[in-house]
Amino acid sequence: MAKTRRVIRRKNMLIDQRKLDAAKAALGAKTETAAVDAALDLVVFRAEVFRGLDALVAAGGLEAPARRAG
Repeated sequence: MAKTRRVIRRKNMLIDQRKLDAAKAALGAKTETAAVDAALDLVVFRAEVFRGLDALVAAGGLEAPARRAG
């Protein structure tokens, strides 16, 4: 896999401070910037996992789960 160069850009955003504080604590981030970066990493990872699961289902490697009554 080719290595891509990281590009850092300054951003100015309006963010809910309570959410940012909660994310910072949950992620164990030392700074708000580190919290946002870690949260974005999780979103990108989640998308990669779902793409992998979709490919697995398409290849017939997963069965749909049985639905429970009730």
